[in-house]
Amino acid sequence: MKKFLASFLSIGFIISAYANKKIDIAVKDGYWQQKVDYKMTIDFNVENFQYKGTQALKYTNNSPDVLNKVFYHLYFNAFQPGSEMDIRLQSIKDPDGRMVNNIGTREKPVYESRIAKLKPNEIGYIKVNKLSQNGTALTYKVEGTILEVDLAKPIQPGETVTFDMQFDGQVPLQIRRSGRNNAEGVALSMTQWYPKMAEYDFEGWHAHPYLAREFHGVWGDFDVKLTIDKNYVVGGSGYIQNPQEVGHGYEDPSKPMKKTKGKKLTWHFVAPNVHDFTWAADPEYIHDKVQVKNGPMMHFFYKNNDKIKENWKKLQPKAVESMEFLSRNVGKYPYKQYSIIQGGDGGMEYAMCTLITGERSFGSLVGVTVHEMAHSWFQHVLATNESKHEWMDEGFTSFISSLGMNEIMDQKRDNPFQGAYRAYQFLATSGNEQPQTTHADRYNLNQAYGISAYSKGEVFLAQLGYVIGQENLIKTVKKYFDDFKFKHPVPNDIKRTAEKVSGMNLDWYLTDWTQTTNTIDYGIKEVAASGNNTKITLERIGLMPMPVDVLVVYNDGTQETFYAPLRMMRGEKPNPYPNLNRTLLPDWAWAYPTYDFTINKPKSSIKAVVIDPSQLMADIKRDNNTMELN
Repeated sequence: MKKFLASFLSIGFIISAYANKKIDIAVKDGYWQQKVDYKMTIDFNVENFQYKGTQALKYTNNSPDVLNKVFYHLYFNAFQPGSEMDIRLQSIKDPDGRMVNNIGTREKPVYESRIAKLKPNEIGYIKVNKLSQNGTALTYKVEGTILEVDLAKPIQPGETVTFDMQFDGQVPLQIRRSGRNNAEGVALSMTQWYPKMAEYDFEGWHAHPYLAREFHGVWGDFDVKLTIDKNYVVGGSGYIQNPQEVGHGYEDPSKPMKKTKGKKLTWHFVAPNVHDFTWAADPEYIHDKVQVKNGPMMHFFYKNNDKIKENWKKLQPKAVESMEFLSRNVGKYPYKQYSIIQGGDGGMEYAMCTLITGERSFGSLVGVTVHEMAHSWFQHVLATNESKHEWMDEGFTSFISSLGMNEIMDQKRDNPFQGAYRAYQFLATSGNEQPQTTHADRYNLNQAYGISAYSKGEVFLAQLGYVIGQENLIKTVKKYFDDFKFKHPVPNDIKRTAEKVSGMNLDWYLTDWTQTTNTIDYGIKEVAASGNNTKITLERIGLMPMPVDVLVVYNDGTQETFYAPLRMMRGEKPNPYPNLNRTLLPDWAWAYPTYDFTINKPKSSIKAVVIDPSQLMADIKRDNNTMELN
């Protein structure tokens, strides 16, 4: 049947033609969000991987509520034997392979938590020594990775208070995202390393314990002064404020350098309007810079390792292409710098930077860079609550990075989302699927979480294009970014954006796809002669409703399509196949399990009938989508 489908799979995935269409709407009435402004000074000891810090945090309560408590995240506390993260590793059936050792065999693995084996000088911690509110000492308690603070005085709506803190930290051995001395020899991957104010929004506090999943943060301005050994090169979030003092590739060669005494340098970074601050450091980093035309300065930090240098040099123009692609096709990148840094344990996005492992094939290096860079739009500018709606970040990022890789690496894939569909179909038929509304920490299996967040989330957008039309999908993605950047969107926001663009009702789509495990299964039940005409009967087998495209291929080589809109959509998409005649059929009401229509041609003239020639409908059983007659 492939030869009948080939001409239908290239259905207009290249979206850059619509990139410059800007749609402005007013900000939603009644929307509010908190604001945090951090000033931190850090003194780091590279000998024992410990550091001392001070933090002055201006907290503005823009909510209509009086706050009697606040909560901070102390993420490094997760890397201690007996922590919730440690126990979860020991209890989940398929733990993250980076965080465990297999002390069994490949056939019969027995997993041992790496956290459980950490020695006192290898664990991570953040210890709060003093904390005050507008100069008044506060009482607080630590529960795992959460600091619960009783306020000296309630914070009134509209009020700004200052919290002053002194804290100590120790960097754990690299196990998950953060840590020292990762597998590729990077000294410091400093992510989730400081006491971070938890988010308070219209749903209340989001003081979730850290179990190695994702994050939610409050936007604000960061001013960070980091004092560390002079030999270390530092890269990360923010703009360097003293380039002529630190050097290491930041300096302007036309200006004189400022010499400093002692064994340490102080690096001063400022990061405006971000919800996190990350840095990495290593004495062997090479630091390259590339200016993107009409875009940010891109920084590249990677180890001085002959095995990877060539790939990291080749990566740089591809990273520029990715920045340009994303800015064209989602929205303009709003910051003046972006850093790609070798570090961490795979790939993870942060404010104005990403940490990626660097000892990869060139294709893998580009792939992880494009994906993590795309997170800057969907997580660090839009910033959904990843603990509750992880699929909106991971899935949408996967969607746009699949498109980006198709163009940047010239992959020429007719359907760049095919891998995501296969993974979703595997999960949907495995018996292990949970609804996408499941909290990220509460998935029973890591595999189920990964496929639901990444693949099923990607299919959400790709399939939305099937429902509302490709041009409407393009407009939806761009309008969604324009309307909700810096506003923490929730699932209803992407749904309402698509409704406004397409004019359709889409509550059914959001509900069934994200809140249930209902599946899509449509089939061709019968193709029967009716005199000189042909009656085609379709059946809905799965519980999830969908509109249906049908391709009819005739023996003389001609083709035409028939489109049965879903009644509850209250609309229909444009013809996705403008070179073919399309017959618009009456709406199919979901409650009816079968649907038939008649073609004014004899059955003997028909070669094949195909449901969904685009293969963008996530039908879990495609073998009943095609009936060949001759």
